[in-house]
Amino acid sequence: MAQVQFTINYEEFSSPEEMDPVDQKLIAEALDAQKGSYSPFSHFQVGAALLLADGTIVKGANQENLAYPSGLCAERTAMFAAGANYPDTPMVTLAIAGSDHGVLCESPASPCGACRQVMAQYQRKFGRPIQIILVGSKRIRKFQKVDDILPFIFDSLTMDE
Repeated sequence: MAQVQFTINYEEFSSPEEMDPVDQKLIAEALDAQKGSYSPFSHFQVGAALLLADGTIVKGANQENLAYPSGLCAERTAMFAAGANYPDTPMVTLAIAGSDHGVLCESPASPCGACRQVMAQYQRKFGRPIQIILVGSKRIRKFQKVDDILPFIFDSLTMDE
């Protein structure tokens, strides 16, 4: 047996003003995307803003449904919209903001496992890292690649892409 330690590195900011202008804009777009949230059951509004390599920003918001689990997370809403409308344009950075009853969470909301796996699939598809920004009112975390939030990505199947 071997004892193995896994360490990730990320940047932490106390406000968007500490970040570069592109990240600031993406955060503002993620916050704005929360307006499109349909969350009558959880009252947890999530907005996502996805920056593509050509500068396009695609927004998404969580969509709940009475027939749970028929809803969809904001992250996948944005990524699937980008995949459908800009299939050949690489994804660069995804910013995610979550609010509870209209108040931005102090600590950043973290994506669910399904969203992380979808992020990983797009990262693999384009052969380049996708940066992830998790936005909270007290701190913002920026990860350089999906592997940092999903260290053991499921990629065991061979794919002909």
